[in-house]
Amino acid sequence: MKPTQKQVLTKVHVLFLVQNCLIGTGILQLPQSLSSMGYNQAFMPIFFAIIATLTLWPMVWLNSKFPNEDFFQINKILLGKVLGTFCNITFIVKFTFLCASTISSYMLLIQSTALPEQTLTFPVICFLILLIYLVKGGIFNIARFCVIAFFIGLPMLFFTQWAIEKGEFSHIFPLFNFTLPELYDATRNGYLSFLGYELILFYYPYIIHKKSAYKYATIGIWISALIMLITTVVSVMYFSEWQLKNVEFSVLNIFKAGEYSFIERIDIICMTLWILFVYSTVALYLWAANEGFKKMIWSKSSIHLYLLVFGIFLLLILPISQHTKVKFYSLIDHAVYLMIIWPIFLLIVYFFRKKQVQQ
Repeated sequence: MKPTQKQVLTKVHVLFLVQNCLIGTGILQLPQSLSSMGYNQAFMPIFFAIIATLTLWPMVWLNSKFPNEDFFQINKILLGKVLGTFCNITFIVKFTFLCASTISSYMLLIQSTALPEQTLTFPVICFLILLIYLVKGGIFNIARFCVIAFFIGLPMLFFTQWAIEKGEFSHIFPLFNFTLPELYDATRNGYLSFLGYELILFYYPYIIHKKSAYKYATIGIWISALIMLITTVVSVMYFSEWQLKNVEFSVLNIFKAGEYSFIERIDIICMTLWILFVYSTVALYLWAANEGFKKMIWSKSSIHLYLLVFGIFLLLILPISQHTKVKFYSLIDHAVYLMIIWPIFLLIVYFFRKKQVQQ
């Protein structure tokens, strides 16, 4: 395939691919992840956005050195076939586990709120069937889905008005009474909700206007930061410090503050709409894993996608305690931080092997 034939992503697509992947399910647990900061967490999304903007630059710079190659191919070029393939397999496995972690988190949310007496096997199967359909459409269809999902889900911000009215406005003013270990703990756990922009490493070759990629990806990051800022500010106003620490999926409790005589459970409506953001995140990570798997076995069929989805299904239905699953998925989630450091390492390798690579 010629480079020009696969360039299908416009500037708007890049913006919403970055923005929607950042939302996912992490924002639902963001107040609890930042709870070690207490009420000081209100403006942490701005801090995260600055970090994301700075760490995005090495990723785009690395891609600009290999404009027609994705991250899997760059690994092989810079690290050699053997070591590069090993790293690619690691990333494929990690993305597969990350998909299972995100789906598991959302299914746990459904079971605890809407379907407490039903097993999740059938909902998981339905979710994965639609996921296969979305990923098979390619990165262009995923990008269009992200645009639609954003505008359908955006009105949910309207339902925060009751929490703002009932909350205490003075809570949002930071007291700076936290310690450095508490800041580190909040950053380590909370920044997981801000990951997803690193997948530009994989769809960069599909971008039409590559020179504008960094600009529009940064806009996507700051739109997500604004949405997360609203979430943390409203949470700090509405909840006590104990609730911030102990209430899981506390964002849904913000929606419960809504009062409509003709709607009994606003949180159920919001939770249902949230599946659009979950699909945006999972589809993009699964697409990246699928692209790596496809290049590794050099197959044009869809068998590799079905194998990945079957692996996700097995991870979701394994008879393991929820506590063990949470610990394991937490370890996998934190391993994603490697994606921030890895491009910097590859850039160092590139400058040492620049002449060899060019030859």
